[in-house]
Amino acid sequence: MDDMRLGLLLNAISPSIGGVLVRGEKGTAKTTTVRALSTLLPWIDAIAGCRFSCDPASPDPSCPDGPHEDGAAHAARPARMVELPVGASEDRLVGALDIERALGEGVKAFEPGLLADAHRGVLYVDEVNLLGDHLVDALLDAAATGASYVEREGVSVRHASRFLLVGTMNPEEGELRPQLLDRFGLTVEVAASREPDERVEVVRRRLAYDEDPAAFAAKWAAEEETLRERIAAARALLPSVRLGDGALRRIAAVCAGFEVDGMRADIVTARTATALAAWAGRTDVTTADVRQAALLSLPHRRRRNPFDAPGLDEDKLDEILGRFEDDEPEPEPEPEPEGPDDDGPDGGPEGGGPDGGGQPPQDGTGPDGTPDVPQQRQEPEPAGPEPASPESPDAPEGAPARGEAPEAPAVAAADPFRTRKFDVPGLGEGADGRRSRARTAHGRTTGARRPRGALSKLHLAATVQAAAPHQRARGRSGAGLVVRRDDLREAVREGREGNLVLFVVDASGSMAARKRMSAVKGAVLSLLLDAYQRRDKIGMVTFRGAGADVALPPTSSVDTGAARLEKLPTGGRTPLAAGLLQAHEVLRVERLRDPSRRPLLVVVTDGRATGGPEPLARAARAARLLAGEGTASVVVDCEQGPVRLGLAAELGRELRGPVVTLDELRADSVSALVRTVRTAHTRKAA
Repeated sequence: MDDMRLGLLLNAISPSIGGVLVRGEKGTAKTTTVRALSTLLPWIDAIAGCRFSCDPASPDPSCPDGPHEDGAAHAARPARMVELPVGASEDRLVGALDIERALGEGVKAFEPGLLADAHRGVLYVDEVNLLGDHLVDALLDAAATGASYVEREGVSVRHASRFLLVGTMNPEEGELRPQLLDRFGLTVEVAASREPDERVEVVRRRLAYDEDPAAFAAKWAAEEETLRERIAAARALLPSVRLGDGALRRIAAVCAGFEVDGMRADIVTARTATALAAWAGRTDVTTADVRQAALLSLPHRRRRNPFDAPGLDEDKLDEILGRFEDDEPEPEPEPEPEGPDDDGPDGGPEGGGPDGGGQPPQDGTGPDGTPDVPQQRQEPEPAGPEPASPESPDAPEGAPARGEAPEAPAVAAADPFRTRKFDVPGLGEGADGRRSRARTAHGRTTGARRPRGALSKLHLAATVQAAAPHQRARGRSGAGLVVRRDDLREAVREGREGNLVLFVVDASGSMAARKRMSAVKGAVLSLLLDAYQRRDKIGMVTFRGAGADVALPPTSSVDTGAARLEKLPTGGRTPLAAGLLQAHEVLRVERLRDPSRRPLLVVVTDGRATGGPEPLARAARAARLLAGEGTASVVVDCEQGPVRLGLAAELGRELRGPVVTLDELRADSVSALVRTVRTAHTRKAA
């Protein structure tokens, strides 16, 4: 929590840092702490009546409510905290144009969106990792340019939109797009305290708030005012802070040492180090400031694999900074002022909130005047599977039950590769993604229809065609087109959707050969990477021994799926029917939760089935059940060796889906096959 409070405070001091992303488990008061930030921000001057919060000292020349005259009336008001819901529409974010008035009257009637409300304030996105691609794109444009553009069929509106971007997310629900991740200046990790005394204090404060919110706020009002004054003092001191060449060389060396992309990391680290010095009341940036700034600004920018969590090697950071110890003397640190101003009310950036996750008052600074770096919590590693008998084929009918089935130790996955693209047939209407064809708000225009609700995507040609036959009856006399509400047509567009990719993985003894299982895990890891890139939800069912388990319920966290796959043990019989029936139950529940997201079933097996009477027949019936409900399926045939039974191909026929081998799963194998076929046809023609 210390890093979270510090990151928010530094952005309050220097908004040019670019915001903060808070990552952490549920129930850690992320939202409560962010909302408390708005009460600590300095007030702003805004032109009276301007819906876009124009600064009277330098009004936006393209403001839709302008032009504003010199000396226009203005008033001071608190900076706004604007929340962007995950399910918001694009028009709610960027604003909406009244197309009917624009066509009929030639008037740019514009209804401002959340980007206009957040100008010169804070834009807060809870569960930012679940934000739709269309909203992410609009956020990226506004964050990069400081302006929002709304364009509809040649009618456009522009207004200033500069805001402090704050996002919170639970990594278990999926990672953030790299493009948006880089737009956050800082990132911090939060976790609930494991100290009983601190947890007691959190509960005590929450109960006190619930009992009497007004009394709770009054109790902390003085501390809040003290903290607000300290932020204002740091803001005033910020222009006087000197960032010397020595500090700049340290920043450049750290960024180069961690191989971050681009120069944004260097700039953000420099701004953060300067804000740290101002917060401590100093006018010189120290090595400790650079170190703390790097811990906040670099973890999400270092080069890493898609399934690696953000983080920074502190030993490597100290090694890089240690090379500069003798370059120049550091200034003497100024003493940190004592006082209770490091705690804020209602779960603010410096205090525990009523939703939990806070800590009792503490100074929170080191001996050099800079905030302490809290030690990262170390979780114990889960115990791996017990060593078992050597890998063997399927156990006989008298083998132990699933809980006692012999296991082979988990093996590491082979290196991932680029896979073939599989999609769901037909045309869906699910969430935006990159896999299957779907009717979406973005994409190529394929037709027109009457609008359903508010019109946003006008089909101009269809609208004119609908209005043209009625012009004489409507008394048209001039050059303008008389357009009525019934004439309007919205565009029907086709793009791509994300699907639910459910993996059904055979972990039985027939798959237990180490090289074979390593290849199988590598194939599934490759498919997981493909799902990550195509914005899919994923789930995983495994079967071995006497039944099947849901190893991973459907989630957007693909890296969690990769972690579960890595620790997957093997051994025991092959209950294929149980795996398929478990998959059927998972899909049934998911259809109730999200009926618009279509599933793609990926069965990874050699097709064998053992255990119980007629195991192959029961597996065939389960496959026909899935196929009868229209579930799109792909079978990855893992059978290897000179003698093959072809059971996976039989399963594919029952599922009515394609069957590919591990070698054919690679995208380059498809390209090679196409080249071979083309060469054969060319030779035949010659």
